[in-house]
Amino acid sequence: MKHLLSSSAFLVLNKQLAKQIGLKPSILLADLISKEEYFIANGMTDGWFFNTESNIQDDTTLTPFQQRNSLKVLKEKGLIETQRRGIPAKQYFKINEQQVIHFLNNLSEIKLTTINNNKEIKIKNKYFKKPSVSEIEFYSKQKEYKIDAEAFYDFYESKNWMVGKNKMKDWKAAVRTWQRRETSKPKTMSKLDSQISAWQEAKKLL
Repeated sequence: MKHLLSSSAFLVLNKQLAKQIGLKPSILLADLISKEEYFIANGMTDGWFFNTESNIQDDTTLTPFQQRNSLKVLKEKGLIETQRRGIPAKQYFKINEQQVIHFLNNLSEIKLTTINNNKEIKIKNKYFKKPSVSEIEFYSKQKEYKIDAEAFYDFYESKNWMVGKNKMKDWKAAVRTWQRRETSKPKTMSKLDSQISAWQEAKKLL
């Protein structure tokens, strides 16, 4: 969900995030996310990328002093990590994506209310971020499942991560459901089971 905080031409700030950690740290985080996306597009794979104080100042108007204070806040919240590397030393950054998502999820659990037949209905908003194949594999190993993580990913990617007519809310719950279908293997397959089976068979032919 990090794309909500960045864009190639301008910075987009999450208001709730800014209220919690401050405007300047939010600006810096949005700028670093934009920079990270640039490096990912150019082949970065380990999550670490560098940026300079002067470049950040040009992009955000934050002075070096303001940057250092903002970095301190972001590191205390566990949202980013930093390292000094190379000769001469450069400042490298790594954004803890899962922590950012977790932080945003906590902020987004704002209870919205509506009145329906004199009853108060509480609604929780949650961000959904599709998992990577490695995340699916890691979760499956934790649960001791024996599912094909690539098949799971490809199946739901082809469906735009929809469950029926609704956007998926919890991919781990979908993994658990997938596992139950794999272990039970009913004689009469449901429509979803048939689709999954057809997808797996087609994948073998690729």
